[in-house]
Amino acid sequence: MAAAPEAQRASGAPAASEAAPTDVTSPGGTSPAVAHRARPAVPATHPAPDGEQHPGVDLAVRTAGLTKRFRTGQLAVDGVDLAVPRGAVYGFLGPNGSGKTTTIRMLLGLVTPTAGRAWLLGEAMPEGSARVLPRVGALVEGPAFQPYLTGAANLERLDAADATVDARGSRARVGTALERVGLMAAAGKRYRQYSLGMKQRLGLAAALLRPRDLVVLDEPTNGLDPQGTREVRALVRELADDGATVLVSSHLLAEIDQVCSHVGVMSRGRLLVQGEREALVASRAGTATLTTTPAGEALVATALPGAASVAGVEPGADGAVVLTLALGEAPFEALAPALVAGGVPVLGLAQVRPSLEDVFVELTGEGFDVAR
Repeated sequence: MAAAPEAQRASGAPAASEAAPTDVTSPGGTSPAVAHRARPAVPATHPAPDGEQHPGVDLAVRTAGLTKRFRTGQLAVDGVDLAVPRGAVYGFLGPNGSGKTTTIRMLLGLVTPTAGRAWLLGEAMPEGSARVLPRVGALVEGPAFQPYLTGAANLERLDAADATVDARGSRARVGTALERVGLMAAAGKRYRQYSLGMKQRLGLAAALLRPRDLVVLDEPTNGLDPQGTREVRALVRELADDGATVLVSSHLLAEIDQVCSHVGVMSRGRLLVQGEREALVASRAGTATLTTTPAGEALVATALPGAASVAGVEPGADGAVVLTLALGEAPFEALAPALVAGGVPVLGLAQVRPSLEDVFVELTGEGFDVAR
């Protein structure tokens, strides 16, 4: 793997189905990955498997009650039930220290869980490591390479350690991987001369030395400039189009929001919610803006349907008043008829859909880093 070179062997597969986001109420990370096709949804529930292997062929990653308590007593991961559909780009969101990297390290067999189980590509971990890790590419925490070797030589060394590939194709594989991450021009430089961003790119290249069914990327844009970040997003899309499943963790919202098909939100060691990105956002109450007259403002509160309420008021143009309406459980479509029936002059009415950041803040009560 890229965190420790031996750990980084891994990889791509298609997808399937659809469902609403799953709120996770069970008791209660760092490196790079992608997904494709008809983006599958996380099933609403995932009962505990009867056997040790193949608990769900539709899932590339699954955990049941995954927990890690360190010797210090710190509960880093608390009963996490991940469900990553095959072919998904799964954004694993959460602030620094929320348990993302520890979860990923348990998935890959780098850390032993205190409780719970994990499966990758249908194989129980860590028992199935020898069978599954050659199909998985991963970048976890800071990539570790030999400082006195060039970037290309480091990759050749990793490639030579993979007994499942033809040694005669090593140079071609290394060249292709370096090209994909934009590092070909620095292939002949010694690793110790690399910048942080170049080291991160080399870790990505190591994860992509061969086609992968699953790519796991933990904070893949650490140390990258804006152009490098855009290139990583493009690479994730490319991996998805090739049929790989990608699990990508980040504390930076913009990275995830632009590429993911599915989202899981971590906070303080717990997985709060997971599901399709669009369904997750749509499941949260939105707001609406109403433009009316000063006289109409007084009638709005009593005219609103159901749990809708006035959340804010500010002056508008030409003497109008603009109200922010919290919809609650009320559908947006019910607003206009109710307001008109209540005698409110409706000069303008627009729905404001919640963003992924709004969902995160609502769930965790914490802000989110939206830029470096």
